[in-house]
Amino acid sequence: MLTVGLTYDLKTDYVFKEADPPDANAEFDHPSTIDVICKTIESQGYKTKRIGNIDNLLDKIDNLGVDIVFNISEGVSGRNRESQVPIILEMKNIPFVGSDGLTLGMTLDKIMTKKVMIAEKIPTPRFFEASSLEKFQMDGLKFPLIVKPRCEGSSKGLSEKSRVENEQQLKEQIDFIVRTYKQPALIEEFITGSEYTVALIGNGDEVEVFPPVQIKIDGRLNLKDKFYTFSRITSDRLEYICPAKINAGLRDEIMLLAKRTYQAVECRDFGRVDFRIDEKDKPYVLEINPLPSLSTEDVFTPIAKCVGTTYNHMIGKILASALKRYNLKK
Repeated sequence: MLTVGLTYDLKTDYVFKEADPPDANAEFDHPSTIDVICKTIESQGYKTKRIGNIDNLLDKIDNLGVDIVFNISEGVSGRNRESQVPIILEMKNIPFVGSDGLTLGMTLDKIMTKKVMIAEKIPTPRFFEASSLEKFQMDGLKFPLIVKPRCEGSSKGLSEKSRVENEQQLKEQIDFIVRTYKQPALIEEFITGSEYTVALIGNGDEVEVFPPVQIKIDGRLNLKDKFYTFSRITSDRLEYICPAKINAGLRDEIMLLAKRTYQAVECRDFGRVDFRIDEKDKPYVLEINPLPSLSTEDVFTPIAKCVGTTYNHMIGKILASALKRYNLKK
């Protein structure tokens, strides 16, 4: 019987510093999520071993006692934080589930991801970067715009103020991001319309693309100017609708773009691609997340129901994909 180690970061382990924003630990997992993932893996016929965060991994690295590591660790600081655990495992020649350090580092940096998408002719909103109020040019972009941290996920730094309609609001939000998150701001043209996310599992030509999930906010599917914010993620104002209420042509287009994006950044085993669709039904890829939440409250549960399977089976497919990549047998 194979033993699967689990690397992760817990919200309860994070110690807030004085200058931290309230969403500093937004990407970390609840202990209950780790409990569910371990039980799910064990239900598939494996043993599990909880390793925890990178400090625990470094302490135990020469005596892990596992056959493969299921990595969902987000790391602690810097734009390479998600790469830390995979690089250590790679150095020690330890098999692991999920993308490698290069993919994780590149995709956490939204600007680097957009450069890849532009090179691959994948539609993404026009953008510019601002490292300070003295160093930015709008490059012909038109309001409304949306201002985000360059290297964060889980809607960190996003609030109702993130969508800006004039230069004064823009400067205020850039200043907030740079000061609060200690990194440049990414500014995109805001796409008025609806929002979707697409999950994928697999590798190479054997990538399975699941039906798009539509994001419902405050009871609305046509979001217009509404968008994901940190406060909405942590409330009951957000719903996941699967199957999405869209025509077959648009559904297929989104799924194809999701696969192209996944393959362009060389995602492994699992991931999720987020979209905005404008009012003319043109899709734009916002970002790809190679470490999407595996919480039962997130998108993998409604997707499983939509395709007639279970959350446990979805986690099993992710693990099986990695085992096949390493030619490991159950």
